[in-house]
Amino acid sequence: MHERLYDETEQANVRFVGFVSDQGRYDFGIVYSRMFFGKPLVVCMQTGRSSLLALDDVDNLEYLQKLFNLKSREEAEEVSAFLCNNLPALTLESEAESG
Repeated sequence: MHERLYDETEQANVRFVGFVSDQGRYDFGIVYSRMFFGKPLVVCMQTGRSSLLALDDVDNLEYLQKLFNLKSREEAEEVSAFLCNNLPALTLESEAESG
C-alpha cells in the first residue's frame, strides 16, 4: 500500500534553450512550476539528468558538474552563468505563495 503525498495538475510553462560555447553544446529544458517552492525543474537534454534548482544552487560548481555529468570546472562555470541568467529569483513571498 502506498500513501499518496500529493497529486496535483498544473499548466506549467516549459522553456527549451540551447547554446554553444568554447567548452561544448548544451541543451536544457526548464519547467517553471508553482510546485516545489517555485524551484524550476532543469533537465539536461544530453544526459537526461534533472534537478529542481534555485539561484542559490547554481553557485555550487561541484554539484552542477556532478549533476549534469560535465567534464570540467570550466563547463560547470558556463552552465552556472547560464542558469544564473535564466532561473527566477525566489523570494519569501513567492515561496509563501507556492507553499
